[in-house]
Amino acid sequence: MKKFTKAAAFVLLAASVSSCATVFGGPVNDYQKTKPLAGQPQREVRAGALIADIVLFWPGAVIDFATGAIYKPQPTTPSPATQSPGQQTGK
Repeated sequence: MKKFTKAAAFVLLAASVSSCATVFGGPVNDYQKTKPLAGQPQREVRAGALIADIVLFWPGAVIDFATGAIYKPQPTTPSPATQSPGQQTGK
């Protein structure tokens, strides 16, 4: 019975720190949830969260991929309206 209690405590502890990107990655947006279409660039994976998932509790990686939390948020590019006059191109 003592071995079962220790094993149950270990599983509970491992499950509580699993899914590192889901727990610590912040809100998941549509870019992370949506699979890219053909011809679109692939989403980048958060390497630190993936390594933590594999080392701590590998089923957490499955949860992170299923929720899309393992992917980095969409990179922001400055729009032409927000560029300073010295940065404008094409003229």
